[in-house]
Amino acid sequence: MNASDSALYQIGAAGPAVAALGESPLWSVAEQCLFYVDIPRRQVLRLDPASGELRHWQLDSEPGCIALLEGGGLAVAQRNGLWRLDTQTGEHHQLAAAPFDSAKQRFNDGKPDAQGRFWIGTIDDARAPNAGLYRYANGGFESVAGGIVTSNGVAWSPDQRRMYWSDTKAHEIYVLDFDAAAGTIAERQLFAKFAPRAAGETLDQYGGRPDGAAVDVEGCYWVAMFEGQRLLRLSPEGQVLRELRLPVRCPTMPTFGGANLRTLYITTASEGRSVEELAAQPLAGCVLEVRVEVAGLPANSLKL
Repeated sequence: MNASDSALYQIGAAGPAVAALGESPLWSVAEQCLFYVDIPRRQVLRLDPASGELRHWQLDSEPGCIALLEGGGLAVAQRNGLWRLDTQTGEHHQLAAAPFDSAKQRFNDGKPDAQGRFWIGTIDDARAPNAGLYRYANGGFESVAGGIVTSNGVAWSPDQRRMYWSDTKAHEIYVLDFDAAAGTIAERQLFAKFAPRAAGETLDQYGGRPDGAAVDVEGCYWVAMFEGQRLLRLSPEGQVLRELRLPVRCPTMPTFGGANLRTLYITTASEGRSVEELAAQPLAGCVLEVRVEVAGLPANSLKL
């Protein structure tokens, strides 16, 4: 880190709340607040970083990801389907049932594209390669890709010509040609691959596996490396341009927010971590924030 970085990359907690498994951070430009989920606690949360105010909505099944809805409110992809949450009244009703056996899978990472279609991946409870990716548009789901274990990392290049997608279990990130007008993807190609944890390798030696991600205005892909205690910025060619070391072992997903979209908010996990690790890393489960020099892309909204 050089001298010009001194005002940047100072990582702290955006709020005091500790999540079991924080995920899907989402910045609302209109409200200047951060929404995110705690999957095992079945909650959607709203954090006002300026005041520290935190609200939450309790759900009846695990939320994998959320999206802004055009016209207000949130779309919540839960284990048992896609739901609409009115954040003003608390009204919560189902838009569509899950297009898979929700006793064996649940929704995981997902985002809308610029045209308002919601791309949502799944995770297989048995960690078998039966998960995939679905597109929600015009009131229904369509399966668009499969054969993975843990769908993550959905994002698009600024020109909407490339889509990113990852399989956390495989330690792989993919890039797919994207037809924005038609809402279709080509076959996935390997974008980046990371070494699995080797037998006998300590967590301090392990680099982590790719989880959630976000893209900045220069087209670079920021990815949270779960159990790797770091956030990576990858070039459009898949090269590591920057590594941010984090104060927690398990970051899950970054998003860009703040007044000029130059603050990275990073959800993290505390569930399943050892007593010793949690004692050494008191910010585990908190939403982290860090200022960066390149702004991100604003979140797209789902069009119903």
